[in-house]
Amino acid sequence: MDDLMNAGLRLIQSDEVFSFSMDAVLLSRFASLPRKGRILDMCTGNGVIPILLSQRTEGRIEGIEIQERLADMARRSVQLNGLEDRVLIRTGDLRELVQEVGANVYDAITVNPPYMPLQSGDQKLNQHQAMARHEIHGSLEEIIASAMRLLRPGGKCFMVHKPQRLGEILSLLRQYKLEPKVLRFVHPKLTQEANMVLIEALRGGKPDIRLKPPLIVYEPDGRYTDELMEIYYGNSGGEA
Repeated sequence: MDDLMNAGLRLIQSDEVFSFSMDAVLLSRFASLPRKGRILDMCTGNGVIPILLSQRTEGRIEGIEIQERLADMARRSVQLNGLEDRVLIRTGDLRELVQEVGANVYDAITVNPPYMPLQSGDQKLNQHQAMARHEIHGSLEEIIASAMRLLRPGGKCFMVHKPQRLGEILSLLRQYKLEPKVLRFVHPKLTQEANMVLIEALRGGKPDIRLKPPLIVYEPDGRYTDELMEIYYGNSGGEA
């Protein structure tokens, strides 16, 4: 169990199964959330994103995770933080969620999906790690298609992914009527290539992409930049 960003929050996690990383934190701060409404976090893992989002909105937050062990960790973290009345963790396949909750029901969706196609990557990972990193239970296209079906018209989808797949991501978003509106690249250092990209898409939006200034994680001496420190430890209402 770990304290979460000095925010008075605690999170149950396991190095063997799943530990949250910086991409989840950056996504939770990048997402511009409605003050109220219904919000979904896909591929929720141990629930870190719904728990962080609870500090930034009064809306009802749901997470969906296909691995029962991870979903159980997420539920226990929700209980640990006294968020049962605001955060619901579902166990199930996000591709089938529309059959349970209906279409066009969420005002915002966040997703930190597996980054690697099924045929690539480290085959020595344990089952839980492999499912978190590889598209074993849902391809990128299936995840984006599900987000479109679940979002209401005018709803927003927020994603963090690898820049190497950006062309594919933008093409699929537009194919499923989720118009990319904001991009922000994350660079380990100012002189290094981006290793993450944050994406905001609007269901039914018009073509018009804004490119935000790059987010730099480390100073040349290895310290976190002031902006990164603000994201981790500053006002929870901030935005990446």
